[in-house]
Amino acid sequence: MLKNILGNALLKQILASDYKKVSSLYCCRTSLHTGKELNSPRSFFGVEDFVDDDNSRPYTYQKEKKPKSPHKHVSFKQRTIAFMEPFTLDVFISKRFVSASLTHRVTCKQVAVAGTNSNDIKAVLKSRSDIPACLAIGRILADRAREADVYTASYTPRERDRFEGKIRAVVQSLIDNGIDVKVYLD
Repeated sequence: MLKNILGNALLKQILASDYKKVSSLYCCRTSLHTGKELNSPRSFFGVEDFVDDDNSRPYTYQKEKKPKSPHKHVSFKQRTIAFMEPFTLDVFISKRFVSASLTHRVTCKQVAVAGTNSNDIKAVLKSRSDIPACLAIGRILADRAREADVYTASYTPRERDRFEGKIRAVVQSLIDNGIDVKVYLD
């Protein structure tokens, strides 16, 4: 409020003193910034420049997401789970093919990959998206994981996926072929 009063008073003084430099008018108005609108010359596109709450960037930039509770406690399990169970299983099933991979959480490297879209598996299978194809993908992925010295993995289904049918067949095939898979159902 005080900024508005002082800004208006300075503006009236400048107009009353017959000082007609437009640049000084803009300088006086922007030096007492209210946080809502900059009264500087219009931008190139004819849009007024607005500034966000931090007065740091124009309104067109995406604001950073602030956590609801910045001092939220992170448990020991949440901090160490990526190191205790470093490999995750990712299963993708579409109408045409099935693919699965084991990924290291910390380095984000894929350790073993198998999919019905590859040439060696494609020729053997009758269909690339049915239950026997899912069982074959689980068996091949387990063999490739054992070659890479991976014997445990964790699996959390995506929000849209249910742990049944083809996804369950891939996971069960991995378990049957010697890979210990922990399934986390939220």
